[in-house]
Amino acid sequence: MTSKLPDAEAVLVKLAAGVKAQVTPATAMIGLHTGGAWVAERLHPLLGLKDPLGLMDIAFYRDDYAKEGLKHDPKKTRIPFEVEGRDLLLVDDVLYTGRTVRAAMNELFDYGRPRSIALVVLADRGGRQLPIAAQHVGAQVEVPAGRKLRLKRADDGRLSLALEEAAGGQ
Repeated sequence: MTSKLPDAEAVLVKLAAGVKAQVTPATAMIGLHTGGAWVAERLHPLLGLKDPLGLMDIAFYRDDYAKEGLKHDPKKTRIPFEVEGRDLLLVDDVLYTGRTVRAAMNELFDYGRPRSIALVVLADRGGRQLPIAAQHVGAQVEVPAGRKLRLKRADDGRLSLALEEAAGGQ
């Protein structure tokens, strides 16, 4: 792992090249709001997927929802293709504890049973609390204690990674 933050744009190009080799005619993509949706919006055209991009907000599926409530304005989940029997690329920005991915899989199965789900993340910061691993990782990033890794999007759509103080010692 590296402590210097990688260039998110360069990582995105490298990630697309690695994922493209695994794309089949049955592959569809779902991005997780918010950062994963940004990454998916950029990856989707690079991979030449025929189905429209799906977007998912897992806020109501989080295991801490009853305790924490909503931390943002939830977006509507939109999956414009049949999930049943599909090979899905589930895209998120930063993989940390694995709880967001667990929530996303719970919601996905409400739409049907995919043939496979491959997790695609721009950055993996380690620190898993659940046995979840990404099949496609753009960069491994070491994050100091008390900090969190955040994906930011500029007005022109360019992506960048930044370290921020973590609320509650995340």
